[in-house]
Amino acid sequence: MTAIYPNLFRQKLLQGDTLIGCWCALANPTSAEVLGLAGFDWLLLDGEHAPNDITTFVPQLMALKGSPSAAVVRPPYNEPVIIKRLLDIGFYNFLIPFVETAEQARNAVAATRYPPAGIRGVSVSHRSNNYGLVPEYFTSINDNIAVMVQIESQPGIDNVDEIAAVDGIDGLFVGPSDLAATLGYLGQANHPEVQAAIRHIFDRARAHGKPSGILAPVEADARRYLEMGATFVAVGSDLGIFRAATVALCDRFKK
Repeated sequence: MTAIYPNLFRQKLLQGDTLIGCWCALANPTSAEVLGLAGFDWLLLDGEHAPNDITTFVPQLMALKGSPSAAVVRPPYNEPVIIKRLLDIGFYNFLIPFVETAEQARNAVAATRYPPAGIRGVSVSHRSNNYGLVPEYFTSINDNIAVMVQIESQPGIDNVDEIAAVDGIDGLFVGPSDLAATLGYLGQANHPEVQAAIRHIFDRARAHGKPSGILAPVEADARRYLEMGATFVAVGSDLGIFRAATVALCDRFKK
């Protein structure tokens, strides 16, 4: 295992490359490995809505060693101890859910940085620094962590400019389902008002020189968001792909 220097995903994200990803919700190293072999630019390992914890994340990270897909983790919420543990096991790229204010965005960045730039606790021997075998880890790691935050509420929309302006926030990501719900359109992410809010977030991110992204498992939606200017888009999930394929297979023989 070697340290990921530089963080090529973060470099590509900040230079505006189009990065196509996929959601990993099955909490399984075999399915993560298969997705990694498929060649996605990034894979989101979900700790918010999937049954993952530290012990299930580690084998999935191991399964992605040597993969062309960058591992991105979504913690259950914006909490520094959880983020610290995810850093120590080897995550470099973070998608922080439900960020509504610039202060919350600054707290997320601080949780990923060693002092004096942040508040990350120091362990001299953990998986991320090859158990103490990477001598330059402490001097290099702060510059190799990507922090993206999810805008998925009305306060997040209201404060999007302040959030985007926070130093260390590398991208804004839209949670379309939660955004639709908070706007009063639960289950209707394609409602015109929700779509207008999504476009607004993308536009404000671009105005601040920050990339924007979204989860869009329906192909027509994903292509529309790319046309809107989103640059890191998750176009499916392992759970959704598995469900659709198994139902289709069963239907071919039983209907």
